[in-house]
Amino acid sequence: MDASRRTELLAAGASTVTVVLWASAFVSIRSAGAAYSPGALALGRLLAGALALGVICLVRREGWPPRSAWRGIAISGVLWFGFYMVVLNWGEQQVDAGTAALVVNIGPILIALLGARLLGDAMPPRLLAGMAVSFAGAVTVGLSMSGGGGSSVLGVVLCLLAAVGYAGGVVAQKPALGRASALQVTTFGCLVGAVVCLPFAGQLVHEAADAPVSATLNMVYLGIFPTALAFTTWAYALARTTASRMGATTYAVPALVVLMSWLALGEVPGLLTLAGGVLCLAGVAVSRSRRRAGRTLVPEAVSEPHAEKATDSA
Repeated sequence: MDASRRTELLAAGASTVTVVLWASAFVSIRSAGAAYSPGALALGRLLAGALALGVICLVRREGWPPRSAWRGIAISGVLWFGFYMVVLNWGEQQVDAGTAALVVNIGPILIALLGARLLGDAMPPRLLAGMAVSFAGAVTVGLSMSGGGGSSVLGVVLCLLAAVGYAGGVVAQKPALGRASALQVTTFGCLVGAVVCLPFAGQLVHEAADAPVSATLNMVYLGIFPTALAFTTWAYALARTTASRMGATTYAVPALVVLMSWLALGEVPGLLTLAGGVLCLAGVAVSRSRRRAGRTLVPEAVSEPHAEKATDSA
């Protein structure tokens, strides 16, 4: 019991670090995006993260992950470290940081949907209802931003695509964590993402020459802390708890982003945007609960049992 409690506390601490650093990433992306294009910013962030993680791996003598883990690492690297970061950077050039965080946080619903399709998870009515509520929230956010022109609606769509990449990366990463360490999965996933973003190398070199020091420092910060550190603490916690519980921890991200963006950037989403974001989160909450013992609602473990099954059979 003592060991179990210690593991639980360590996982909770790791997930807290992840939430705070990922929230700060939305603000730093918004700031650095004024000087760097989406692809260049993603590549610079991934190179900084891969360098930091590589040094840690050498010091710890982690070595290469086993062959059985590479499929999940490669898929999560392409979807989460590569695709997600590029489209999120692009989206945050169109909408404020708080709005981006609100839309991206429908990711837990998409994780449940992908888990049902790929891992054999059930599709209860509450999941379908929650998806409908969150979709209505995303539409509300899009309508609230339409007054700023088509680019704002484009930003919402890009953030939705980022949520898809995030969800796909989580579902692919979970089985890999049963075969490789959190540091290995994060390091090599980051390397895969960097390789995917190499076509933006020319833009990165050109823009780095003209970018202010503050923007470049923001890019390096994104690589070392929200990427190298936060993705490792996420993987550490995900390997030691259920996917549904980890998904629940990200519910706090939008609130932290709104607070941070207000303090650092002076950005506050409008009331209609916030209402749409609340709908997005309400849909997530509905989809991740089930009825037990009368009317008591408890969180539903979305993918953990099936992820273990996939790990055993892959």
